[in-house]
Parts: sequence; structure tokens; C-alpha cells
Amino acid sequence: MDGGVVTFIIAVLIVAVLIFVAILLTGKRGYQFNREAYQSRFLSIENSLRKENPSSFTATIIEADKLLDKAMVEMGIPGKTMGDRLKKAGTRFSNLNAVWRAHKLRNAIAHESDFEVSYKQASNALTIFKQALKDLGAV
Repeated sequence: MDGGVVTFIIAVLIVAVLIFVAILLTGKRGYQFNREAYQSRFLSIENSLRKENPSSFTATIIEADKLLDKAMVEMGIPGKTMGDRLKKAGTRFSNLNAVWRAHKLRNAIAHESDFEVSYKQASNALTIFKQALKDLGAV
């Protein structure tokens, strides 16, 4: 084989390897959500929060948490639980601590039988979940 042909083949292989590595490193960062579906679902969750209905406080937090988890799974963020995914996705959120607080509120609702949530807590949690969904590009 001619030296030029060998050089060309090596160059093509190097470029192919670099492209493969770039694809692996970027993962699903460019993921395109069905934003209309996420916006519609989140609006439905927001509209179900009613000051006069305390059971809506917990339900909206749980549903918003589920929606954020769904978005993280859809993006391909690894982890068995939402907590695991939050640990891996930290830099994607503008306020990771707030997202953790909202998720911990959801966990308290789900795991503590006598846990009570105020309207203000529920409203604040929804604001946090909405921002997190925006940060991911889902809404």
C-alpha cells in the first residue's frame, strides 16, 4: 500500500473515533421533549391546587415530582430512583438545593402518615418543579 493511502485510512479512523467519543460524552443533552404535552400536564397540575382543598396540596406535589422524574428518565439521566437521578443531574438545574427540598417534601408526604402540607408549601414546591422542568427544557 502507498504511504498516502495508509495515512488517509488512519486519519479517517481517528476522526471516526473522535466522533464516537463526542457522541458518548454528550449523551442525550440535546433531547427534544414534547413540550406541549409537558406544559399541558403541568398546567393541569397547577390548576388542581386549590386553597380550599387541603388534599390537593399533597396531590399536586406528588404529581409534579412524578412529572419531573419522568422528564429526567426520558432524558436518559441514570439512576434507580429520582434521588439517584438528582445526584447525577445536578448541574442541569439552576437551583439544585430547591429541587432537593421539593423532592424531600414529596418524600415526607409519601412516607410519613401524619405529615401535613400547607398551601404555601405546595405552591412553592410547584414553582420549584416548574423551574426544574424549564431548566431541562421540558416546559
